[in-house]
Amino acid sequence: MRPIFHPSLVNGRYGDPTVYVETLFKTHSVLFDLGEIASLSPRKIRRVDQIFVSHAHIDHFVGFDHLLRLLVGLEKTVHLYGPAGFAERVFHKLQAYRWNLVENYGADLIFVVSEFETPNSIATRQFRLKNAFAAEPKVSKTVLDGVLSDERTRRVSAAILEHGTPCLGFALQETAHVNIWKNRLSERGLPVGPWLQWLKQAVVEGRPDDHLIRIDGAAASDGRLEPLGSLRDLLTVTAGQKIAYVTDVVDTPANRAAIVALVQNADILFIDAAFAGTDAALARERGHLTTTAAGEIAREADVRRVEPFHFSPRYAGEEERMLAEVMTAFKGAHI
Repeated sequence: MRPIFHPSLVNGRYGDPTVYVETLFKTHSVLFDLGEIASLSPRKIRRVDQIFVSHAHIDHFVGFDHLLRLLVGLEKTVHLYGPAGFAERVFHKLQAYRWNLVENYGADLIFVVSEFETPNSIATRQFRLKNAFAAEPKVSKTVLDGVLSDERTRRVSAAILEHGTPCLGFALQETAHVNIWKNRLSERGLPVGPWLQWLKQAVVEGRPDDHLIRIDGAAASDGRLEPLGSLRDLLTVTAGQKIAYVTDVVDTPANRAAIVALVQNADILFIDAAFAGTDAALARERGHLTTTAAGEIAREADVRRVEPFHFSPRYAGEEERMLAEVMTAFKGAHI
């Protein structure tokens, strides 16, 4: 299956935790955590419309000012998600600057900031450039199964984990993955083109069989309309791609259980592995996972691929060792 999500570690395995996720055929991108982002191009940063912040320690949130600097002057809405108390921290970041000239801007920049307060509730505040980023009234709503964002083609779920402070883990799930059989297109004399994206979208959105699809460039009649039901044999639908992100969590039974439930069957799991397996006591003291714990959790959750990161600088130059420890635990052997 051709993956729709293309994630990358922005600062490598030792730098500030940040994962940038591009979506195939889409102009919008997602960030998991907001550490240092100066290495990202302005073009990429301006495409971000959802940011999921695990917690507000400096290495996970220091990139907000860089983001703000690049977005002021654009007509844009950015949705940010974080743990309880997150909106107040965003507010104070914004109020650190003077906005007395905002009336000169033609475009409005809006931050919609949501706090995942409990497993079943979210509180949201909005901050607008045109209002000098004053805090608008809070709106609360109930959520199910930790789902923070539920769109037609994707959803993001979260779990509240422990790091001496509430810390969120995230899972980005494609609603369904649609694959087009090009040989069937050829057999029916149908062209390859943008209309196939409309076809895929209609299937993912659950449109009825009588929903009409415009087939642009068809040999028999350009732009003809066909009911969705007559086109379903051109494709197969499988489980969608899943990307998970977990960092800065202490190794406790409760955290392990919550992480495994969140990231189960992920195609890629980005997971904190700050300390070597022999330094488990230090990892517990600092509220992080070891390489061994990261690999064990990934194995228990049946993820397809594990990407450890947030290695402590104390292991500088030992990346191969750290990766080997994770992979050994992931494959089920003993170190």
